[in-house]
Amino acid sequence: MNIAAIVPLSEKAAYLRTLPAIRERCGRVHELATQGKLQYFDYHPEREDAAVELCLDIIKKKYGADEDFATRIPPHGRWRHLDAGAPRVQDLLQAWTSPPGSAAPIDTQEQARRTIDLFIASVLLDAGAGNVWKYDEKETGQTFNRSEGLGVASFRMFEQGFFSGVEGQPHRVDAEGLARITTERVGEAMQVTEENPMVGIDGRTALLYKLGEALKASPEYFGKDGRPGNLVDFLQAHVRTDENGATVLPLAALWYALIDGLSTIWPSRIVLADLPLGDVWPCPALGASVGENLQESDDLVPFHKLTQWLTYSLIEVFEKVLKWKIAGVEDMTGLPEYRNGGLLVDLGILTLKENALPIDPKSGLPHAAPSHPAIVEWRAMTVIELDRLAAGIRKALNVTEEQLSLAQILESATWNGGREIAKQKRPETCGPPIEIDSDGTVF
Repeated sequence: MNIAAIVPLSEKAAYLRTLPAIRERCGRVHELATQGKLQYFDYHPEREDAAVELCLDIIKKKYGADEDFATRIPPHGRWRHLDAGAPRVQDLLQAWTSPPGSAAPIDTQEQARRTIDLFIASVLLDAGAGNVWKYDEKETGQTFNRSEGLGVASFRMFEQGFFSGVEGQPHRVDAEGLARITTERVGEAMQVTEENPMVGIDGRTALLYKLGEALKASPEYFGKDGRPGNLVDFLQAHVRTDENGATVLPLAALWYALIDGLSTIWPSRIVLADLPLGDVWPCPALGASVGENLQESDDLVPFHKLTQWLTYSLIEVFEKVLKWKIAGVEDMTGLPEYRNGGLLVDLGILTLKENALPIDPKSGLPHAAPSHPAIVEWRAMTVIELDRLAAGIRKALNVTEEQLSLAQILESATWNGGREIAKQKRPETCGPPIEIDSDGTVF
């Protein structure tokens, strides 16, 4: 009997929105790669050593090679981009703790709510902006592009009350404030012009507007005022105290609140049993491997990249602001985006098959939409290869997973490695080796 045939679609849909499903389905694609059964890529595991060496070199140059190096590596998260060139988040937290004059300090719970407000809005603005756009920060006189530019721009928007619907309370994101957002306002705040174009501005504006609708529709997570930071109050009911007196939050509780509470903001791609799946895509090679026993959803591969990026970012808020410990972070995966994936292609771990994708006549690079099966294969391979590279890096440095987390490796090595090698190979654009026709809602 085919067991898959008796599993209700509703259960399959729920499974595809879990963290373990990401590694499991991507693992199936990776197994096909070892058998030479991918449609669009050839896999060269012998090149992994070169990637590990590059990552080790980057880590040692930036963080040193002494026994304490890992303690200096921060986790991968939005905090890094918000603080590009200046400690903006920490300065804001300090201002809330010790406000000037006779103003009362903001309590820790409210500081966490405000920081979560900022991080969620900022992450949703963090899809690829293209190779041209930049942001000039008048407060520091610095210029930023890509993720750092989007981070700094979103910080200044938050500071100015762009997302707030409450008069006199700028440091806030809520449903009412998001309902007022337009593409024109976002473009103006992010300094978008004909000479300074941004990829996917309509898509990222739509995400913010839909965020407002999702916040309003889920008061159990976001409160009656539809505020992202109210997650603190929802999650308070799920924490426990461990034997050392520390407050521990199960990651599954945070993940469920995000994947369920924000599910309606993503474009309608695949709906299974009336449940929108989000960043989940069909992989024909996976379907072909199942053969005649293929059941609905058996060929689907989940990534939930932006939700994972958001989760990584919020974990740091809970840890630093509320001093909570997070249990279950091992279920998180590496992020399947173009920096981590670009590292694999640029170093030859993955090579596109001949004539697999059309070539852009202007850039001379292959290109495809995020939904293309080649991009699905690329992203699935990225998830598993990041695990393999992380294992190789830890072995070479003689450290454990507890000493050097995947989040730290993403921050210190693979993401920056992808960026560095892109600069070397494509100095004019510093873009990825495969161009993504982004709408601002996936990458």
